[in-house]
Amino acid sequence: MSQTVTRALRILAELGDGERSLDQLAEVLGVHKTTVLRLLQSLEAERFVHRDQAYRYHLGAGLFALAGLALEQRGIRRTAAPHLAELNAATGQTVHLAAYEGGEVVYIDKYDSRQPVRMYSRIGLRAVLHSAAVSKVLLAGLPPAERRRVVAGIDFTPHTARTITTPEALLAELDAVAAQGWAQDHAEHEAFINCVAAPVRDAGGRVVAAASISVPDVVLPYEQVLELLPQLLAATRAVSADCGRTPPAG
Repeated sequence: MSQTVTRALRILAELGDGERSLDQLAEVLGVHKTTVLRLLQSLEAERFVHRDQAYRYHLGAGLFALAGLALEQRGIRRTAAPHLAELNAATGQTVHLAAYEGGEVVYIDKYDSRQPVRMYSRIGLRAVLHSAAVSKVLLAGLPPAERRRVVAGIDFTPHTARTITTPEALLAELDAVAAQGWAQDHAEHEAFINCVAAPVRDAGGRVVAAASISVPDVVLPYEQVLELLPQLLAATRAVSADCGRTPPAG
């Protein structure tokens, strides 16, 4: 990748965390301000970057439009939408849809809880590979060799006392997930959040997405979150059926 493209992408990633000044962006990139200014002017011309009256830079409307088009091109998102919206309405809890791409798990849709306590997660955000329930579902759906390769590259940062911290433990967990057909995050990423997730499969049985229900423990205790699993499994089976999946006989 050319240096110019790399720097432009780094600018967009930095602005994804919030507004920045020219000086701040130059410091992050480690280059002179004139170099950054030329990049910003090009990005601004394409509406990927917006400069306000205080000469601070923000992500622009052109980027939002492009992100919207990217989401529209995800057929699984459209297919899952009515079923996940119904699941969200029935449970009143936060529902996510995630997909695996390029070694990462990314949230591609979200339905917010009706509860006053809201989750920080958002569409486009990456899920943690070794603790998020959707990640466990998607990794468990990989061919065994690829699953081991991905797990070997994970930085097992402990987020809570329950976080899985070794490749061996995660691989054992993924074997269990593959066998039982669902995964959980029992306060593994955030100490006050419990989550259950299940796979969405295509006509050939391949796991193409994962849907989840996430609930803060101030809303429901862990045991009651597990009681939502049948509704989640019914929703993911319905999405899979719309993807052409025929339920196995017996």
